[in-house]
Amino acid sequence: MTSEIFVLGAGIVGVSVALHLQQRGRDVVLVDRNAPGEGASFGNAGLIERASVIPYAIPRDWRALLGHASNRNAAVRYDPAFLPRIAPWLLGYWRASHPDRLATIAGELLPLIEACLGEHERLVEAAGLSHLLRRDGWIEVVRSAATLDEAGRRSSEMRSGYGLVSDVLDRQALARLEPALLPAAVGGIHWRDPFTVSDPGALTKGYATLFEMRGGTIRREAVSRIAPDRAGWRIVTENASHRSGAVVVALGVHSNTLLSPLGYRVPLVGKRGYHMHFRPEGEATLRHAVLDEEIGYVMSPMAAGIRLTTGVELAAPDAPANRVQLDRAERRAREIFPLGKPVEDKPWIGLRPATPDMKPVIGPARRHPGLWLAFGHAHHGLTLGPATGRLLAELMTGETPFADPSPFDIARFL
Repeated sequence: MTSEIFVLGAGIVGVSVALHLQQRGRDVVLVDRNAPGEGASFGNAGLIERASVIPYAIPRDWRALLGHASNRNAAVRYDPAFLPRIAPWLLGYWRASHPDRLATIAGELLPLIEACLGEHERLVEAAGLSHLLRRDGWIEVVRSAATLDEAGRRSSEMRSGYGLVSDVLDRQALARLEPALLPAAVGGIHWRDPFTVSDPGALTKGYATLFEMRGGTIRREAVSRIAPDRAGWRIVTENASHRSGAVVVALGVHSNTLLSPLGYRVPLVGKRGYHMHFRPEGEATLRHAVLDEEIGYVMSPMAAGIRLTTGVELAAPDAPANRVQLDRAERRAREIFPLGKPVEDKPWIGLRPATPDMKPVIGPARRHPGLWLAFGHAHHGLTLGPATGRLLAELMTGETPFADPSPFDIARFL
């Protein structure tokens, strides 16, 4: 098969890239071993996160660090045998988490964050997916008056510094928004800008259907190798060989598999994450996604039930699933919401592709004309997928990009 552009990877990022290129008149084929939206794009908290303008950094507070080091909390769990394998990545992550460097990184990411709602809105409307989207934000709950005071100060800084809209909720105000929350949640912050999605996998699949309706081709094949040739690029899959003028690698944590033979090696770690759905107990309902920042999990009302999503697990990508972190989150979640029985027999587990500087790789591969990259979005894949698609499509078609692409250039790792 021959096409102008092959996009490898049918997660939210790859599908969004394909749609934006198609919109600009390009002939695009989307390729993945799985159906669209079945990787990290499926397993997340369903937040289109306009409010998270500061990346998830390694804390500098010694008490928080000791909590993580204990390996007993729900926010972060690690396999001690795995840490030496990612020591350079951890060191880079630590350096990037310095407050001055973190502020710079947040500023570099901000144009993409600011564009996330509008870019999703356009695709949702075109694909007829408004039923999957809620536009009433999410709630960060707190468990003490002191924590509420601190959260209030932080939300005030975010309002003034980034133009975000938020409300500080005492116990009574929180109960009006979420009557089923238990007294352990003493208050919270209602972040009103973000959207939430009731079925992230269905959203990505809906975007992929839009791509097909507009004439795009989706091939379900495992790509084993890509190589430059006289016509541009040769894409070798499990059962065919294709040719294309250009290739986009948007394979998340698996991107290095195709790039390493070409001399590229991005420091990329798959942060493991779990989710599981629960039925609410009795007549209890949850109207908003709820983040328990102090403990480190999110509860989101989804089509399949209340989705409980964990924080970060640092372990080998192919290690067996370990329910310790999810069980810890479940115990603490039951303190603030009456969860009933689980919907599934076992949890979903997936990988969030993360670079040490908390920024994705977006742009040309530099050493190989016609090779383009879009991966490494960590916790923000769902949020930034359509904005990334727009930015990369603008670069590939010679348009003036809406955001400065230089912070996301792979050259920083070469």
